[in-house]
Amino acid sequence: MNIMKYKDYIAHIEYDEEYRIFVGHLAGIKDIVGFHGSTVDELENAFHESVDNYLALSEETGRPAQKPYSGNLMLHVSPEIHAAVATVSQVQGKSINQWVSEVLEKAVHV
Repeated sequence: MNIMKYKDYIAHIEYDEEYRIFVGHLAGIKDIVGFHGSTVDELENAFHESVDNYLALSEETGRPAQKPYSGNLMLHVSPEIHAAVATVSQVQGKSINQWVSEVLEKAVHV
């Protein structure tokens, strides 16, 4: 996965063959925040600067900066899946939330 992390923000990174630069955009927010660099160091500096500028602009304008994700995730599953998850989590001595969080964390390798 081509990502960078800074101050709770995650950026998706791509390589632009035409311009021979790395291009990044903040993921998980609706505001458009992008940056680029020719080297990894330039890209990382531009990423940090973009996030810092985004947060400063938000403070100056009084418009709160968007947060990448709240940490709340609502799922709709079949009653059979719900029952199976409840049973497995109970057998493991965990809440459904704890069990699902652990399964999802393993699935995305965070």
